[in-house]
Amino acid sequence: MNFSPTKRAVMYAGVAALAAVAGAGIAWRRHTPHALAADATQALWSSEFSLPSGEPLVMSNLQGRPLVINFWATWCPPCVEEMPLIDAFFRQNKQNGWQVVGLAIDQPSRVRQFLSQFPVTYTIGLAGLNGTELGKMLGNEQSSLPFTVVIDAQGLVKQRKLGKLTPEDIKNWTI
Repeated sequence: MNFSPTKRAVMYAGVAALAAVAGAGIAWRRHTPHALAADATQALWSSEFSLPSGEPLVMSNLQGRPLVINFWATWCPPCVEEMPLIDAFFRQNKQNGWQVVGLAIDQPSRVRQFLSQFPVTYTIGLAGLNGTELGKMLGNEQSSLPFTVVIDAQGLVKQRKLGKLTPEDIKNWTI
């Protein structure tokens, strides 16, 4: 088919408009607070991980207060780069009820070694592959790292971020 330049321009404009509408819809969905799906809520609050010390991390104990969950790994440069920013947020906001959990999608021995060199004040859970599945349920369909979810005290997702956090992302966390 041969289209005239005018028809071709109209077709390109139509495709561009559809792409813009689709992109706006995706952005709106990602940035609009919403409750977790029932299966995601159940998976989150029924999860248990180990702390690097070997003690249990029972996620249901974290319900009812704002919670940041950051999925990370020692082999992930952006994950490691954002940890001081997350730690600073936690130190500044823990007195306001904020909780932060870093779920390591990594070998427990590597996480322990990493934390001995680069400690953080927020809680770290050894999540392994179970953490990957939980991340998918919380919206990380690509299973990429880092991935962060911010949940308010009522269980509403306030923010999701796939990729390295910025100071601007964290400014939007205050609930």
